[in-house]
Amino acid sequence: MEAKEKKLDIINICEEKQFKRVFDAFVSPLRNYIYYKFGDAEKAADAAQEAFVKLWENCDKVSPDKAKAYLFTVANNLSLNQVAHQKVVLKYEKNHRSHAVSESPEFQFREKEFEAKLNTVINNLSEAQRTAFLLNRIEGMKYSEIALHLDISVKAVEKRIHKALIILRKEIGDV
Repeated sequence: MEAKEKKLDIINICEEKQFKRVFDAFVSPLRNYIYYKFGDAEKAADAAQEAFVKLWENCDKVSPDKAKAYLFTVANNLSLNQVAHQKVVLKYEKNHRSHAVSESPEFQFREKEFEAKLNTVINNLSEAQRTAFLLNRIEGMKYSEIALHLDISVKAVEKRIHKALIILRKEIGDV
C-alpha cells in the first residue's frame, strides 16, 4: 500500500530523484516476483536491474502510473526469454551429443565455432526479433500462434522474423 502512495506522488520518472523513489518502491517486490516465478535469485536480480535500465531508457515514454506494470512486464519477458534460450541450448546439446562421437575433431571444432557465433548473433538481436525468431524456429510455433502469444499482429511477427533472418544471414551466411 505504501508503494502505491509513493507511485502517485511521482510526476516525471526521468528526474533522478523521482526515478530513485520508483526504484526504492519496486525493486524488492519485482526481484521477489521474478524469484518466486522462476526460482533463481541471481537471474531475478539481473532481470530486475535490466527492467529498471529499460525504464530509465524509456522514461519519457512511460507514464508514472504505468511504471510498476512496465517494470513487471519487462522483467517477466526477460526471464521468459532466458528460459526459452536455455531450452534452445539444452535441446541443441541433446540432439548433438549422440552425433559427436562419430564426427571428426575438425568437424566438432567447426560446429562449436559456428554454434558460438550463432548464439552471439541471436543474443544480439532485439528482444522482439529474438523472441519471435526462437518461438518460430525452436518452439515450432506458427506466425499466427506467435501473434496470439505476444499479443501483436501476424504482420508484426513476419516483420520481426524477417529482420532477424536478414541479420543472421548477414552475420553468418545462409541459415
